[in-house]
Amino acid sequence: MSNLKVDVSYEHGVAITPSDTVAISHPSGQTYTKAVYVGTTGNITAIMADSSSVLFSNVPVGFHTISVTRILSTGTTASNLVALY
Repeated sequence: MSNLKVDVSYEHGVAITPSDTVAISHPSGQTYTKAVYVGTTGNITAIMADSSSVLFSNVPVGFHTISVTRILSTGTTASNLVALY
């Protein structure tokens, strides 16, 4: 049995306004999310923590453990998004 512990708790949330130019900002200076909550199903185009761009198709409502710096407005149809830190 492993002693590996995964931290799935979140200390702060910030509403995400998708933008092609503005990164998600956290008051503490954290540069990427631990997860994103999706309130309405759809596609998400994101800039990941490693600066790559990824399209997630048909993302369901719920918590998704992805580390992103930005959710792009172009290509994103999911809504009610919250960045979790």
